[in-house]
Amino acid sequence: MGERGRVAEAVLPGGVEPDPRFTLANERTFLAWIRTALAFIAGGLALEAFAADSFAAPLRQALVLLVILLGILIAIGAAARWRRVELSMRHGRALPIPSIVPLLSLGVAAAAIVTLAVVLAS
Repeated sequence: MGERGRVAEAVLPGGVEPDPRFTLANERTFLAWIRTALAFIAGGLALEAFAADSFAAPLRQALVLLVILLGILIAIGAAARWRRVELSMRHGRALPIPSIVPLLSLGVAAAAIVTLAVVLAS
């Protein structure tokens, strides 16, 4: 393997270069989380743009804020997870627990509960 650049060494210090297949799989997982984050952000924008008649303004704005904030947190969590998994592979440690899975589950459950409450109330 060739020498790593300064940025690569700063982001992923030390360790042994893992099998490229595992690194690429880690990147694919990262991209899947980013797609999920983008879907949440787009959903928040769509909620604001197209659901003005369905929700009272304060409730709609709170939902938009919640959905977009979840998208932002998932994107940040995806980057953190990518780095933690890459460092674990480089240092021969066990892979970390995916901490953004509970966040995503709670966010989707909260959105479903609010949506169900709004549908039942109308």
